[in-house]
Amino acid sequence: MENQLKAFLDYLIVEKGLAKNTIISYERDLKSYLHYLKSVEVIKSVNEIQRIQIIHFLNFLKDQGKSSKTLARHLASIRAFHQFLLREKAADGDPSVLIETPKLERSLPKILSLLEVEQLLNAPSLNDHFGLRDKAMLELLYAAGIRVSELIALEIEDVHLSLGFIRCVGTGNRERIIPIGKTALAAINDYLENGRSHFITDKHKDDALFLNHQGHRLTRQGFWKILKKLSKEAGINKELTPHTLRHSFAAHLLENGADLRAVQEMLGHADISTTQIYTSVSKSRIKDVYSKFHPRA
Repeated sequence: MENQLKAFLDYLIVEKGLAKNTIISYERDLKSYLHYLKSVEVIKSVNEIQRIQIIHFLNFLKDQGKSSKTLARHLASIRAFHQFLLREKAADGDPSVLIETPKLERSLPKILSLLEVEQLLNAPSLNDHFGLRDKAMLELLYAAGIRVSELIALEIEDVHLSLGFIRCVGTGNRERIIPIGKTALAAINDYLENGRSHFITDKHKDDALFLNHQGHRLTRQGFWKILKKLSKEAGINKELTPHTLRHSFAAHLLENGADLRAVQEMLGHADISTTQIYTSVSKSRIKDVYSKFHPRA
């Protein structure tokens, strides 16, 4: 079975052109699967594998405390492997075909309170061009709810200060026009007038809205470092990710009565069910407030 696994991995590399980390993930999942089949189920050939043995393997992972997300990933790898074997006529059938994918638990996104948002947005010092840039980025993220990848992809021409909106291209190459408030507009204008020119070097010219100290477009990793530094300075102890302000934007809008469809449009979600999770966040926060402040809670 090891030779068949090698053939499958070669197929992923040569024909599918998958990324190195994806290949490593497939290999790790399938090695643990084949090891289980050989050592526990005493399987010697792929034609001996039956549906029940795959279910046993998934239960084995579950008993080890693996999450449903991990189980679903293993099953996806197993399915791809068996489909490949069937296609290449290396196996007589696909035993994974009728196995249901484990239902994923949907964890609620972590968001900041209004006070924490205020603390974070006020953390950048406005005494230099770095602070002006960081202030503009944070204000824009919270004002528009865009992804960090969309933030760093913005060009100067995508920002329309006089009209109060930005043009953003998100996943699936879908374009969105998103309104932004006066506070974010003022921060961006301040950065453009007094900060951005300090990042530009004679050797390099970039039309990106947000630049790093070398005059190049700011990277996702660069923003992540800035966010960690500013959250520490703001005294925010909870875990922050580059997506936290986007989550907070959506949850705070819905808490204050915004229309779900409008929030979906601003976030650029193709499916409204993705947006609906923020309504659960709002309900969860209401329950927390009740439990904390009601005298008979």
